Amino acid sequence: MDDLRDSQKATIQDALDMGELTIGRGLNQQLGLSRACDTRWGSHYKSFNNFILMFGSIVEVLESLALDARSMDERANAMGHLESCQTFEVAFMLHLMRDVLAISNELNKCLQRKEQDVANVMLLVEVAKKRLQVLRDDEWNSLIAKVSIFCTKHEILIPNFEEPYVSSLRSRRRLAHYTVLHHYRVEVFCNIIDRQLQELNDRFNEVSIDLLHGIACLNPINSFSSFDSKKIMRMVELYPNDFDEFNMDTLENQLASYIVDVRDVDERFSDLNGLFATASVERAFSAMKFIKNDLRSQMSDDFFSGCLVPFVEKDVFDSIPNDAIIKTFQDMKPRKVQL
Repeated sequence: MDDLRDSQKATIQDALDMGELTIGRGLNQQLGLSRACDTRWGSHYKSFNNFILMFGSIVEVLESLALDARSMDERANAMGHLESCQTFEVAFMLHLMRDVLAISNELNKCLQRKEQDVANVMLLVEVAKKRLQVLRDDEWNSLIAKVSIFCTKHEILIPNFEEPYVSSLRSRRRLAHYTVLHHYRVEVFCNIIDRQLQELNDRFNEVSIDLLHGIACLNPINSFSSFDSKKIMRMVELYPNDFDEFNMDTLENQLASYIVDVRDVDERFSDLNGLFATASVERAFSAMKFIKNDLRSQMSDDFFSGCLVPFVEKDVFDSIPNDAIIKTFQDMKPRKVQL
């Protein structure tokens, strides 16, 4: 890691000397590489982007490790990573995954905003799908251009796209029945984007869409302007075990009364700006699992609620001084010990 930092520093200095970078506050910050692992709240977009930006330094450090290795195993390990990095396949995958994850990462960040309401979720999903489709249909040439410039800069051999494709797992005597172009464009490029699109379709299927649209109809913004009893009734139809025909008729009548009440009668609903945040609910469930785990599974509901609220609303509780909390706790009932 020290060698990587030193190499980065030297690379940035060379670029500044050549006028390729400008000096300014917040510019040219040192980058890092995170360990590959499962992620829940973010994506690996930053890791792919940093790998591309730090590629020269990574190769330099691997070369140094190979030369200064203390054993044959260490040298073979470093040489293996070095040879893998300096291939067109790795360069192509780095840029492709960065472009794909840039789209899903933007969606991911938007869905986690506390002010994000459910009504806007489906629009964001559709935007992500369309951007992925545009990437698939129209941006192949621009991707290859970026990869080619990258390969030229780092002296990586660019294959002839019209030649038969040879896999590293296949004997060179048994050539594939398709070209290098077909492999990268069809089997890799299109396949990865199609999988990402399928993932979005699976997570936001017809049932999920109906459910989200029904919830969004209860958003109080602009005097419940998005209220639609038909969409709510469609959501209710997803729960046939809970709503029979009689209950459906009753609910439809109650919804008609509800919208009149919250719009025109009950003034408490007049200044509401929103109720739903897509990420807040899931964060609350994450907090529940964190607080009430296998080691603390017997806590009472009151104690559990008392722990959960400060954990979820930590931004509010951080602003409360400790002395105020101590005094409130001390005044709740007579205690033998003065806190």
